[in-house]
Amino acid sequence: MATAASPASCFHSWSCNERGRQLSLSSSLFLPAASTNFQRDYGEKLITLSTYRSSVRRVPGFLSRKHKGFKVKCSITEKNAKPRLLKVMISGAPASGKGTQCAYIVEKYGLLHISTGDLLRAEVAAGTENGLKAKKYMTKGQLVPDDIVIQMVKDRLEEADSQGKGWLLDGFPRSSSQADALKALGIKPDVFIVLDVPEEVLIERVVGRRLDPLTGKIYHLKYAPPESEDIASRLTQRIDDTEDKAKVRLQSYAMNVGALSSIYADVMQKVDGNRPKLLVFEEIDRVLTDLQDKYERGLTAGEKIEVPSGVIYENKDNWRGIPTRLNSIPHSREIREYFYDDVCRATKNAVEDGIHKLKVQITIPELNPEMDVYRIGTLLELMRELAFSFARDGKRVKVCVQGSMGAGIFAGMPLQLAGTRRMLEVMDWGEYESKGTFINIGSIGANEVTDNDDMFILMAPQNAVGNCIIDDLQAMVIAAGDRPVIIVNPRLKDLPSAAGVMQIRGREKRMEFAGSFFVCYNFRLLYLSGTQYPILGALRMAYPSQYELYKRVDLDSGKERYALLGTFTEEPTTEEITAAFDGRDPKKLSNTGGLWKILFGSI
Repeated sequence: MATAASPASCFHSWSCNERGRQLSLSSSLFLPAASTNFQRDYGEKLITLSTYRSSVRRVPGFLSRKHKGFKVKCSITEKNAKPRLLKVMISGAPASGKGTQCAYIVEKYGLLHISTGDLLRAEVAAGTENGLKAKKYMTKGQLVPDDIVIQMVKDRLEEADSQGKGWLLDGFPRSSSQADALKALGIKPDVFIVLDVPEEVLIERVVGRRLDPLTGKIYHLKYAPPESEDIASRLTQRIDDTEDKAKVRLQSYAMNVGALSSIYADVMQKVDGNRPKLLVFEEIDRVLTDLQDKYERGLTAGEKIEVPSGVIYENKDNWRGIPTRLNSIPHSREIREYFYDDVCRATKNAVEDGIHKLKVQITIPELNPEMDVYRIGTLLELMRELAFSFARDGKRVKVCVQGSMGAGIFAGMPLQLAGTRRMLEVMDWGEYESKGTFINIGSIGANEVTDNDDMFILMAPQNAVGNCIIDDLQAMVIAAGDRPVIIVNPRLKDLPSAAGVMQIRGREKRMEFAGSFFVCYNFRLLYLSGTQYPILGALRMAYPSQYELYKRVDLDSGKERYALLGTFTEEPTTEEITAAFDGRDPKKLSNTGGLWKILFGSI
């Protein structure tokens, strides 16, 4: 093991994520004051721990005190093995959104993007041997023969940047002959992604496209109209962007991709492209991440290797969909961080899309006030992580918890929120004075809204017996204008007083406002009605995804997993959930119910 310079800090526990694998670091390790690598051989495994100072640590609130300004990167690899790089082909009809998805893939995975059209133009411009051959055909308006294009692709893939990054072949091969030629050269993808979009949708996309000849920007008359009449007046339509010509191109594409599907059947992944672009990429991202996990998994699940320094590496299967053992209390740090990340990602997506009245509803056992394992500390952690996720982008966030309601002997607040304002004030908000600059603490009400606030995150606003928080909440939303207001785990149902005031006076308007918040994240576990054990399944929605219904399945090994039963565009009803669990089509519900319909419930 490499020796270090004088130690700067000591970690008693640590967890990090290496390409999706959860690795926990326990016992104690003295980290050096400068960057260094620790490396150790264990039979066929090579364990590397890299420590280094991070230049981005000055971002407000990024660190809690225990991190001490260091990043830790763990890797577990086969000894003497070269890293497996992703090799991806993607195919899509004209107007399928292939270009957008290629940009997303390259941005996240750093692959070499190869488009044969761009490659031909570059070779011709550079005057290479292949370029000069291709130019003879291009100047005559003829198609460049396959052998020249194949040679260009082969040469490009053999260049050093491709060898070190992996590659993405964009729209190539187009025919079975091209695919066979690539296969003969040993060029085969790890995955062949096909964007599947209905023909009528593609035609609508093609026919509505317009080009601004001045800027080169592409518009669509329906989906991305020009910003002004001046721009609209100068837009032009490509000669090929007519319905008749689009149909011919689509027929040709369908024939070619049909031939390719038999060649790449073992690695083909069809992706529904008739969805919002972020949702399409979410599925592609899941496919590519699964591939990386498969190729880079170094240890078997649960295997531990103890290093002489006292460091223990433990590899765990990466979660896909829903973490397991959610009735094991308290939740592990990994499970809590899984949900914190899930909530933050969905909420940021919604805010970036311009939605400013948002609701997060998450009722894992530690965040479900109806369970006796409810922990206010977990909710406080979630609030902090959500605030940090926006503060890192330079947003000034006000985290709010309601104050006392009522007057005189009737003054008070819900028991679950008692003392939380003080906890927010004294909890760890990082070493770089994020609290008081990028993050401030406040109450719920219009008077808390100032010009210095960019957004507001409200912690579990809820009504109390005889008192209603909704009036203060509504006044705050109005004062905030178009600035985002995010309510986390609200409980805004009426709780009647002895006189029944909240049941009658203004209830309809209150409930209308309470229901006006856009749900950007929803997670709840499913049980038999009236019970909290065992878990039958889970319902999850993380914007912009649809609602996902999972069934918990016990495995022979004693473990469990969550199997996806289906997706819904809106939150499914109890009847629809019951139908899915019974193996029936939720869209074809009958009026007759059974035992499940009577007993099935959720919390």
